[in-house]
Amino acid sequence: MRRYQGKTDKIVLYMHAGSGNHGCEAIANTIVQMLPKPAIVMTNSLAEDEAYSLKGKATIIEERKVRKNFFIHSWYYLCDRVFHDPEAAFRYRFREVCGRNLRQMNISIGGDNYCYGILLKELKCSNRLFTGQGAMTVLLGCSIEPELLSEPDIIEDMKRYACIIARESITWQALVQAGLKEKSYLVPDSAFLLKAKRLPVPEGFVEGNMVGLNVSPMVVERESSPGITMENYRSLIRHILEKTDMGVALIPHVVWKSNDDRTVLRKLWQEFRDTGRVIMIEDADCEVLKGYIARCRFFIGARTHATIAAYSSLIPTLVLGYSVKARGIAFDLFGTWENYVLPVQSLQRKEELMEGFEWLMREEDRIRKRLTAVMPAYLERARQAGRMIGRLMEGRDPM
Repeated sequence: MRRYQGKTDKIVLYMHAGSGNHGCEAIANTIVQMLPKPAIVMTNSLAEDEAYSLKGKATIIEERKVRKNFFIHSWYYLCDRVFHDPEAAFRYRFREVCGRNLRQMNISIGGDNYCYGILLKELKCSNRLFTGQGAMTVLLGCSIEPELLSEPDIIEDMKRYACIIARESITWQALVQAGLKEKSYLVPDSAFLLKAKRLPVPEGFVEGNMVGLNVSPMVVERESSPGITMENYRSLIRHILEKTDMGVALIPHVVWKSNDDRTVLRKLWQEFRDTGRVIMIEDADCEVLKGYIARCRFFIGARTHATIAAYSSLIPTLVLGYSVKARGIAFDLFGTWENYVLPVQSLQRKEELMEGFEWLMREEDRIRKRLTAVMPAYLERARQAGRMIGRLMEGRDPM
């Protein structure tokens, strides 16, 4: 293995969007606790990270914001477009951990960052910045749409990483087929290891007899038939209230101003609050939210890490998914994603989520037994990521 440059006192985690996305929070929370060295978390929002569970677990540094200052933004725009130096803005953004502050190990986190075209330039420039200065980069816990790996610039970017750790087998197989087998590994998402913090439940929450529901503006945006997602949730809630004795807990998992689960969940709560059996869980850190999810009987969710919290708590779960991550994680747990993942793009009838829930109820015992059987080994595999990072820093093969 080549010799890498940079200080070895701490490990840098970058491409962390902030803890207002409690999935991002859960990833960072669990990774920093398994690393062989203390972590520096480069964040998009220091305020968010200090408000939730990351506070005190790592050194948290907010990235410098190019767009906040017109003159700085104009200068780096010129650097990119006129002087053909797109990494100049990233040298400014990551000043505290590059140049003379460079660390040997730099880990790109964020799970599905490569699934969003808007982030691809940032990912590639950041990777070039750290590797260009002689440091090591690792892509940890990723999901990548297989078709993206047919693009030459993405393959070139992947080759810069010393190690790529996919969190589900569909991504790992795509990496292997793209010629990246020697540096690609399959390790479950670290968020499966997140601790659940069990605070007192709110009034109306009956432990062990709730259906946890999560829906997001992002999944609504991906529907092919306008309004069909919310109609499915309404039909599902009516079915639960009319045909079972269970309650419904509406649980947000992202609370960013531009992408806030509460905006859609509160619409459902307003419609059904008078029943006395539908409650709204307020915002909390990822460990507390997992504590609520873990005390449900079933869970149906759109946010990946809300469903990971449910899976790892042995809760029968239906995912309203839209990308490779949902299919891949379900496949690795159950050997198939059919019935476990309902693609939002395919929703055409308002009864489809209700039908998926009925299947989940029929299969409840079998699913719970399956999760109980596979989860211990799955969690042990997730713990491998920390050991792999340690071996890489020692100049050894990660496995």
